[in-house]
Amino acid sequence: MTRTARKKAPEAEQGIDLRPYPEKLYYKIGEICEITGLPAHVLRFWEREFPQLSPNKTRSGHRLYRKRDIETILTIKELLKRRKYTIQGAREYLDGSPKAEPPSIEGASGEVLGRLRDGLSQLQERLNRQPPL
Repeated sequence: MTRTARKKAPEAEQGIDLRPYPEKLYYKIGEICEITGLPAHVLRFWEREFPQLSPNKTRSGHRLYRKRDIETILTIKELLKRRKYTIQGAREYLDGSPKAEPPSIEGASGEVLGRLRDGLSQLQERLNRQPPL
């Protein structure tokens, strides 16, 4: 008898697509692909890039993922695909380093918009000039 588990954690609140998956100790890479909606080559690439993602391997080299690996994969997917982090930024976020927090521009939003407006105005002036003959 197979039970299905559905994670209800911060990932669910952030809009990560969680598909029900069977409750068991190990999952093969094909099952992880179905659960996360990612192709196998992406999972293998992420294994090289993120030390937090380290599935066990059988003697024949087959990857065996655990629930914590599924959670890590879904977090990486959220960071890279939805929050638009770089791989380095996602790696730092998962490590919990203090510089991993996204920059806040709440207090300086007017300043940023002003600089953008000035830059766009200068660009528009350059485009409106007659090109030299």
